[in-house]
Amino acid sequence: MLYHLLYSLKDISIIFNVFKYITFRMICGALTAFILVYIFMPYFIRFMKQKQFGQIVREEGPSHHKAKTGTPTMGGVIIVTSIMVSALLWCNLTNYLVWIVLFVLLSFGFMGFLDDFLKIKRKKNLGLRAREKFLAQITIVCIFYLVLFKYLNFSTTLNFPFFKKLIVDIGSLYLIFSMLVIIGSSNAMNLTDGLDGLAIVPFIVVAGVYSILSYVAGHIKFSSYLYLPYVPYAGELAILCAILVGAGLGFLWYNSYPAEIFMGDVGSLALGATLGAIAIIIKQEFLLVIAGGLFVLEALSVILQVAYFKITKGKRIFKMAPLHHHFELKGWPENKVVVRFWIISIIFGLIALSTLKIR
Repeated sequence: MLYHLLYSLKDISIIFNVFKYITFRMICGALTAFILVYIFMPYFIRFMKQKQFGQIVREEGPSHHKAKTGTPTMGGVIIVTSIMVSALLWCNLTNYLVWIVLFVLLSFGFMGFLDDFLKIKRKKNLGLRAREKFLAQITIVCIFYLVLFKYLNFSTTLNFPFFKKLIVDIGSLYLIFSMLVIIGSSNAMNLTDGLDGLAIVPFIVVAGVYSILSYVAGHIKFSSYLYLPYVPYAGELAILCAILVGAGLGFLWYNSYPAEIFMGDVGSLALGATLGAIAIIIKQEFLLVIAGGLFVLEALSVILQVAYFKITKGKRIFKMAPLHHHFELKGWPENKVVVRFWIISIIFGLIALSTLKIR
């Protein structure tokens, strides 16, 4: 809205011409999202405390996590709202790619909201049933797929990092692949969100990486030079990614140790799914595995733990899954686990960016 209003004034003064540049609006969007979260989160924290809507810590988690019980949760409500408002202000609202990504953000956010609300209402770490949650996620991805690949005729080809000309068209199988990417990304971030500030910094790193990738994908000269798929109008997603970064930084202000609020499923499920949707649209799906390597490791630790436990009838690979709990039980202080995992996520992000030239 603000973009359309200000850019329309370019004929009055040349200064308003600056709003046509994606890079400028990336900065505006990131700052707007940060400020909105920074300003409104304290009011939300106060409201949640008054209503006694606090985190329900799972019984099987580390014993010292019991102290986190009662900490306000569902901070994702402010994150998602701030992202929406910032996108409406600074993105080109005639761009259909922006609306598709916002649909995924809101849909997964609403599902996460219901999950969090039920946990608070029941006073147990039991929200939506796994079957209900999975069916909802599948339905959202099916709508995403139909709009993008059936109605808008998006390409169903897969492009592989490190290879210039390795392109595979998987046709209708892309629906299953979309589910793996979006649902996998969503749940991987949800599993990582277990310590103060642990999930949000890796999310910021991945969103930052994809802001660059989106800008390149939407620029025909840059994409051609770097042998990346050119996706018309994808440049606007760079603004959306920058907004994700800004909102993430705003949340980190209150989520850093000791956390004043947790994002809840409304935040983790929505933000993870949004990254997956953007990765699919700009045809950089496999790079999400590298950029979001920390999320992948956390998810794999759970999968391996459960599988090994069932196969060996009670034995475990890790002291506890997800992976961050394993290191906690090894004696690492929470802060040390979090900061070291941040470092790992930054390294993964740098590796992902390096693939732009390694082809």
